[in-house]
Amino acid sequence: MSRFALVVVSAFVCCLVIAARPHSAAAEGKPGMVLRHIVMYKFKDDLKPEQVQEVVDTFAALPSKIDVIVGFEHGTNVSQEGKSEGFTHVFTVTFRDQAGLEKYLVHPAHLDYVKVVRDRREKVVVFDYWTKE
Repeated sequence: MSRFALVVVSAFVCCLVIAARPHSAAAEGKPGMVLRHIVMYKFKDDLKPEQVQEVVDTFAALPSKIDVIVGFEHGTNVSQEGKSEGFTHVFTVTFRDQAGLEKYLVHPAHLDYVKVVRDRREKVVVFDYWTKE
């Protein structure tokens, strides 16, 4: 790659990063805004129902163990559209700010949960977004 092309690509990537950040930074700290952390799982086919239930129960116990969680809900897919691609369970964890999410991610209770789920999931999708309370 020529030096000019490298500079152009680098400048483009920097612009994308800068353009993406203000939205999150602008949302954080605004009254009535919260950060939602969505986790969706497609479990391995050979799991027993009680192994899946252990994942659900362990995840559902996190709000009582991690004080930065301000909201939590979960459920199983009931869509009839046939577009779930095998994902069966969703969990929504709500935080007041980015710092709360960061504290949650390294909290010992969350790390213990990850040990329970990591070998049971075939695929995981994680999606975070800012929204009004």
